[in-house]
Amino acid sequence: MTDRHTSSPGICLVFPCYNEEEVLPDLLRTLRTLDLGIPTRFLFVDDGSTDGTLQLLQAACQSDHQMAYLSFSRNFGHQVAVSAGLKHARGDLVAVLDADLQDPPELLNQFIAKWRDGYDVVYGIRTNRKEPWFLRVCYSSFYRLLDKTANIRIPRDAGDFALMDRKVVDVINSLPEHNRFVRGLRGWVGFHQVGVKYARPARHAGKPSYNMKRLTRLALDGLLSFSSAPLRLSAWLGAGAAFLGFCYLVYALSVFISGKDLPEGWTSTVVLILFLGGVQLMVLGILGEYLGRIFDEVKGRPHYVMNECAGWLTEPDTIKE
Repeated sequence: MTDRHTSSPGICLVFPCYNEEEVLPDLLRTLRTLDLGIPTRFLFVDDGSTDGTLQLLQAACQSDHQMAYLSFSRNFGHQVAVSAGLKHARGDLVAVLDADLQDPPELLNQFIAKWRDGYDVVYGIRTNRKEPWFLRVCYSSFYRLLDKTANIRIPRDAGDFALMDRKVVDVINSLPEHNRFVRGLRGWVGFHQVGVKYARPARHAGKPSYNMKRLTRLALDGLLSFSSAPLRLSAWLGAGAAFLGFCYLVYALSVFISGKDLPEGWTSTVVLILFLGGVQLMVLGILGEYLGRIFDEVKGRPHYVMNECAGWLTEPDTIKE
């Protein structure tokens, strides 16, 4: 077994990109001065950007042999871009970072030190987020809900920013599911993992690609992929509605036996119909989400379609200093 304290592993930094034209020059300057003490290369995954991101990546790869990129034929989503980066990354270690410099590349020196101590996965734990308060509340609520309901342990406040050993990356790449939630898959595979807390700065430039719709979709992917709690919730709602109906039946029978007249009126009837109809529609919606994911898996379509690639991706698998 290789001694991690004396070995010099190669590392590949993966950056999913979507419309990062404004921040990309600053990121490239940061990476050119980054010193991790081991052979390093960079892989950018252009997720169908509509601005000048691809042109900047093309120019960067022509002038720097450490850099490579691949681009999609259209926008397939952030988690798919991360998965593509993991699939095409080379080296003994692979790190995933956001391209907006909210995941400080220099923090990887601490991650590598943890890897040398024997950890196979080192992930960042976000503290002191610089987003608007509403987003901070949503993020916090989601992570705590996922922590309580997931079938596995998914660390709170840990995003995709992580360093992974090659054996971990190979296992994640072997998982075939279509709706990817990479931080959940990272927790599912197991191995020896540890978190490193860091203050997550504000976005360096540009606008975030995650809007409320995308964030909601990501949250659903996380909850439905790693928790059966929504199904249990629908069962409990059905049982609760049935119990309320039984209670009303007992009440009606007691009134009838006592010789009194049941109160007439449309209000109670309408309320009861609306309540039961709402429960049924919500249960159908939950089942529909699960069925939709099963449908995606059965179709067997590829996760993405690659448009082009350049840099060391087109070369033999040998890492360069």
